[in-house]
Amino acid sequence: MPLSVDETINKTSQALVDQLQAIFGKHPGFRPGTFTPSAEASKLSSAPHFNNSSIPIKARFSSSTGIPTIPDNDANANPRGMAVRFDLGGRHHTDIIAHSVPLFPTRTGAEFLEMLRAIAASATAAVQGISPSPVEKFFETHPHAYKFATYPKPSPDSFATEQYFGVNAFKFVNGEGKETFVRYTLQPGAGVKTLSDDEAREKSATYLFDELPKRLEAGPVVFKLLGQIAEEGDVTDDHTQEWPEERKKVELGTIEIKEILPVQESLREQKHIIFDPIPRVQGVEATADPLLEIRAAVYLISGRQRRAA
Repeated sequence: MPLSVDETINKTSQALVDQLQAIFGKHPGFRPGTFTPSAEASKLSSAPHFNNSSIPIKARFSSSTGIPTIPDNDANANPRGMAVRFDLGGRHHTDIIAHSVPLFPTRTGAEFLEMLRAIAASATAAVQGISPSPVEKFFETHPHAYKFATYPKPSPDSFATEQYFGVNAFKFVNGEGKETFVRYTLQPGAGVKTLSDDEAREKSATYLFDELPKRLEAGPVVFKLLGQIAEEGDVTDDHTQEWPEERKKVELGTIEIKEILPVQESLREQKHIIFDPIPRVQGVEATADPLLEIRAAVYLISGRQRRAA
């Protein structure tokens, strides 16, 4: 995928990468499996992964912050992430990137950069006894960021018992040209199971990554891919605004994760793969959400750095 033609987006994205690395440092493995679409999916979208009998996928689980050594039992490792790559053949693919909170703190990349800088400055403010801190001041004027910061984020019992949300909306277009706006949820087949703070602290620092291989010995890890359907009047270009819970959810298909890549192959994938939040596939289109291009550029810039390293 190319960088944006908008240099403002590219500059903001580079600044975001630099600021994230300044806070968390420069730095989950991959699980291959299959995706089987539902009959309902083909009614909503002409995309190939929603119209084939099944296609191969790779899934990546991750913890928050981007620090690869963050303990699994650290509360700061929440929210957890799940990314899925659908292999469409001939080096073509489309991705879903989701995390375990149905929110994002800011609407634009510039606001997110402002928040990160406020977080970084607040460490110094704490030492100097300055109150309110820069991040507290930011929250006062950005209620969506405060809502994200205070949203419950319990640690999961397993990566396989967490639900993951794609906070951006996408426009599905079917073979007749009908348009439907959708937000993704990845619902665990084993059910949602989380830990109390005390239970999480009693777990090992690698409990999530240790548990998954043992779970796979008993059979595939399954997720249902759900699509929440927007109704007239629902905002589709602002991911800080949730849709009402009563909005219809359609089952789009089943993800089965069957095995873990061998260590060396997984390490190569981690270095090489660059997930793309923009679908770039017929039948699933990006909305005017301003964060999509920023996220794509951030992933591309950091991915190129990872490959170069």
